[in-house]
Amino acid sequence: MANKLKIKKGDLVQVIAGARQSRGGDRGKQGKVLAVYPERNRVLVEGINRVIKHKKATQTQAGGAAGGRETHEAPIHVSNVALVDPKDNKPTRVGYREETVERDGRSKTVRVRISRRTGEEI
Repeated sequence: MANKLKIKKGDLVQVIAGARQSRGGDRGKQGKVLAVYPERNRVLVEGINRVIKHKKATQTQAGGAAGGRETHEAPIHVSNVALVDPKDNKPTRVGYREETVERDGRSKTVRVRISRRTGEEI
């Protein structure tokens, strides 16, 4: 069963765990979430956790595809990132607030994500 994560695709997050940047790590870096994998509790963040994959040169009908080393992002555990508060660009926890919205004469209760740091809507 997949878990419900508070981080969504398109969110700006900051790495809060791991090696410091001075030691070659990603802690403190910010990036946009490209994909969310709730079944594995992982997120794919742009520019974070870059890994090198060695690709074998293959022969195709149109011509040769070049082999070599490719770098791309690998998923990182969701507990190692925190959502960035849009107001002050610092990491924050995520909370929810229920609001009543009126549409077409009907009132509907909607859950809205908020920043625990400033109380602003995300």
